[in-house]
Amino acid sequence: MPLELDFGPAAEAFRAEVRGWLEENKPKELVGVNADEAQRGQHPALSKWAKKLTEAGYMCVGWPKEYGGRGLTGVEVAVLNEEFARANVPRITRGMGEWLVGPSIIVWGSEEQKKHFLPRIVDGTDRYCQGFSEPDAGSDLASLKTKGEIDGEEIVINGQKVWTSGATEANMMFCLCRTDADAPKHAGISYVLLPMFKSDKSSNGIELRPIRQPHGSSHFTETFLTEARAPVANIIGGMNNGWRVTMTTLGNERGGNATTQHVEFTKQFWAAVKMMQESGKNTDPVIRQELAWAYTHCEIMRFNGLKVLSEVIARKEPGPGASVNKMFWSEYAQKFSERMMNARGAEAMLAAHEPGSAYAVDRWTSMFFQHRSSTIWGGTAQVQRNIVGERVLGLPKEPGQKG
Repeated sequence: MPLELDFGPAAEAFRAEVRGWLEENKPKELVGVNADEAQRGQHPALSKWAKKLTEAGYMCVGWPKEYGGRGLTGVEVAVLNEEFARANVPRITRGMGEWLVGPSIIVWGSEEQKKHFLPRIVDGTDRYCQGFSEPDAGSDLASLKTKGEIDGEEIVINGQKVWTSGATEANMMFCLCRTDADAPKHAGISYVLLPMFKSDKSSNGIELRPIRQPHGSSHFTETFLTEARAPVANIIGGMNNGWRVTMTTLGNERGGNATTQHVEFTKQFWAAVKMMQESGKNTDPVIRQELAWAYTHCEIMRFNGLKVLSEVIARKEPGPGASVNKMFWSEYAQKFSERMMNARGAEAMLAAHEPGSAYAVDRWTSMFFQHRSSTIWGGTAQVQRNIVGERVLGLPKEPGQKG
């Protein structure tokens, strides 16, 4: 049995509140729906559930109250996630807006920017995609070439992005562009909140070319920016200060969910156990060893989450531990999905029988495709190892690196 912890009277009172609310309000049709399906909006009841969560104050819960959040502590957010997992319903979030853009605005935005942009994320008005990587600027992100030029009260952006996450569902992009070509590469970058569409709903100079995976999903796109415009007021952190804002964004991307991410992985593990039991493969010693491996890794993530939680309570700033966390969970997710595909055998090569779909796949095959990129986005596993080696172990930088 997992170790049960008492987070203190305030947190346990909050747990009782959340548990009671979920017992009264959770939609029966969403019980058992997994988080990936929820985030991609693949169930007709999800939009209604998202509205209900927003009205009840369960969206962007860690943000300050004055900007539409609930001001919850890290402990309370962990309790919230535990209770949604217990109720077996998806805790819908505002995706990149909630986990990446919002925290960066809270740290670097002006008061006017916070009051304008944050409530629009909370209520779902603004849906963000990420405009960071370029054909020649992935792990070395500061080598980006997309240009931003000031034209009166607007910044005009031209260039190309690739592996743009969630662009086909977004109406806003958090975009990096070079605004000072003569500055050192880390110093001449600006962080812009770029509208995807003009006020008349036409494209804001943005062309998307979906990158389709073998099973038909196109979560990523190539993105071409031609005279794309945003108000100068949409530059977060000031001109040429975008790299510092980006470090806040990437820190949240790599380690922001460390306290709670084990919850979803543990649910996947028990779903795998059930699948193996139903197929009769749970008696196979190799399968049992693979499941034992998965369980130990889920527990390691849980205890790492508790460590991060203790740091949150002590108000410590996140450090290189975010890189350790990103490296560990992404490599686990990739290997787990591979091992489950192998364990299923020939069945894994069959398409699911979904009406109206030429090649539908089930959750396990979808997970396999999805996690091929997990060790790349947010900084590759190799980059995370460099960070840990240099900042934790004190090893010298790789030859050719500066500073």
